[in-house]
Amino acid sequence: MDPVGRRSVLGLLAAAGAALLAACGIRTGPSAQKVTPQRYRYGGDPSQFADLYLPSGDSAARGAVVIIHGGYWRSTYGAELGEPLAQDLAARGWACWNLEYRRAGDGGGWPATFDDVAAGIDHLGAAAQEHGLDLRSTTALGHSAGGHLAVWAAGRAKLPPGTPGAGIPAVPLTAVVSQAGVLNLREARELGLSDGAVENLLGVPEAEDPERYRLADPMSSIPLEVPVHAVHGTTDTTVPLSQSESYVEAATAAGATAELVLVPGDHFAVITPGSEAWEAVVALLDRAANPGRPAAGRPGSEGAS
Repeated sequence: MDPVGRRSVLGLLAAAGAALLAACGIRTGPSAQKVTPQRYRYGGDPSQFADLYLPSGDSAARGAVVIIHGGYWRSTYGAELGEPLAQDLAARGWACWNLEYRRAGDGGGWPATFDDVAAGIDHLGAAAQEHGLDLRSTTALGHSAGGHLAVWAAGRAKLPPGTPGAGIPAVPLTAVVSQAGVLNLREARELGLSDGAVENLLGVPEAEDPERYRLADPMSSIPLEVPVHAVHGTTDTTVPLSQSESYVEAATAAGATAELVLVPGDHFAVITPGSEAWEAVVALLDRAANPGRPAAGRPGSEGAS
């Protein structure tokens, strides 16, 4: 069957997951005790920082999650978008690295945004040493433009020398969960998404520097060596579903592990703890950290896995 013909809506899984968490006494959502994060700086700019959220208690973290916020790469939006996600996941036992980076309008864009995301993820290694964190399972969780950056970061090792972010990562990502990610930059530019956000990010029209556009596009790094779970709301009108569909179709055709997971809700349901869409995201994070665990009761997913 055509991989883009098999879509999964994880409503049943979300409900079952929420019930299981409740039965196990795991606190989620606003009722959970707030975690006080620790801030780490990976550069001298005010936007070059990440906040580390650790689960309470003495138990080892279930894994590490690098949270990369969206906002169409513009400075209007910041890491505060990732705070509710980090709080919820820390209450479930995850170590979360809520990453900030320079955005267009505050010194970001090409190449600064890409350099920052690479350096910011790598700096998690220093924090992990300080706290004894096991980074063998490190999943990037990115929303919207953050989904673009998360998938791009997973392909850093394939970038040519001299490219922003190129090189062997100090903290290799083991999976990506993209939440309504902008995963096809060429299409996003052609559609003029968010009043020309792609050109605003890259600084010049594509005709002036097509190589820059190619290197920034996650489609150019297909196939990746790590799985990509592309989650998209069925009523999302901010980032078209085709952004996730076209990436998954190209990735699976190239032999990569990728899937399209449809969830109820709009563009923000996937970053709203307590929603069905968010419970589906949490289930995918759990599966990414435990790739050998069968997904019992899970509806058929689109794409290879």
